[in-house]
Amino acid sequence: MDIIQAIIMGAVQGLTEFLPISSSAHLVFVPELIGAQSSLAFDTLLHVGTLVAVVGYFWKDILAMIKAFMSSLIDIINGNFKEGIKEDPFKRLTWLVLVGTIPAGLMGILLKSEFESLFSSIAAVSFFLLITGVILWSAEWISDRNREKEIKCKEIKEVSFTNSLIIGLFQGFAIAPGISRSGSTIAAGLFSGLERKLAARYSFLLSIPAILGAALVQAKDIAGFDAGLEVMIAGFLSAAIFSYLAVKFMMGYIQKHSLRIFAYYCWIIGALSLIITLVWK
Repeated sequence: MDIIQAIIMGAVQGLTEFLPISSSAHLVFVPELIGAQSSLAFDTLLHVGTLVAVVGYFWKDILAMIKAFMSSLIDIINGNFKEGIKEDPFKRLTWLVLVGTIPAGLMGILLKSEFESLFSSIAAVSFFLLITGVILWSAEWISDRNREKEIKCKEIKEVSFTNSLIIGLFQGFAIAPGISRSGSTIAAGLFSGLERKLAARYSFLLSIPAILGAALVQAKDIAGFDAGLEVMIAGFLSAAIFSYLAVKFMMGYIQKHSLRIFAYYCWIIGALSLIITLVWK
């Protein structure tokens, strides 16, 4: 892999991690198109770049959540935990993220090898990309029905831990290549009745422990990646820059626009790649 290919791969990872179109699918397709020899270690390095970006974008929220977490530990000792998470939105958000991380963590540990084997099948990736389109379209359909019925969207104080577990379960399914992590978690947020901006914000904050966990698991592979320091730096910086732009774009876009355009994109790319794969065989 050369520097140009690394920059392209980083840009693809950065954009598709937070646009709801599946970074894992594109990291399977794009190397085939540009003739790059990627690896799980390099893909994980790119994910670390996205981690830096999302932390950079939400750093104020993260600092507030760290303080809220420490304060809530004191609440537990004093027997005021329930009151604390009711009164302080950052305490509630912190614990919602922690609880929402559990399903993906368990699925990653228990089903890691099964999901990783799917990366070698373009047909499987294409199929799951079609599923992502269905998830996105269904979320907007439900959101439209709720608006027609004048059902009020949930603010952070109204989001339950059951909601967070459901959203976390969708994040767990996104271990499968082709299922968009951001798309499935934002959609699950809309399924759960969350306000649109909150659904995106929660989705992106929920990505932090997930990406960090994956990076720690693959730390040895990253350290042993021998494509060259300049290639690694180029890919990392590209992923970080484009991730930041994607997060900023989505936080503004989702408030006023539908996710259906991304569903159509997933259907088109998934169908084309599936057809090409079947014909090629």
